[in-house]
Amino acid sequence: MATITLKNIPDDLYEQLKQTAKAHHRSINSELINCLEIVLKPQKVPVEHRLARLRSVREQVQPNTVAHDEIRQAIKEGRP
Repeated sequence: MATITLKNIPDDLYEQLKQTAKAHHRSINSELINCLEIVLKPQKVPVEHRLARLRSVREQVQPNTVAHDEIRQAIKEGRP
């Protein structure tokens, strides 16, 4: 396995990494590897899972909560 040395890590970023590692019961090194894996090796979500999530969100949205007249009036007035 390769070894990397990080230099000039901003103090606030290092503190955040340290706190996150502690919260996940990991070493700073293990936490950093986990962060890199999340960014560089994203997990593909199966289409079925994505659709199921979208359907559950759709059920929570109330249709027609804004009347067409209200939308037209807002467009006519423009944004503040």
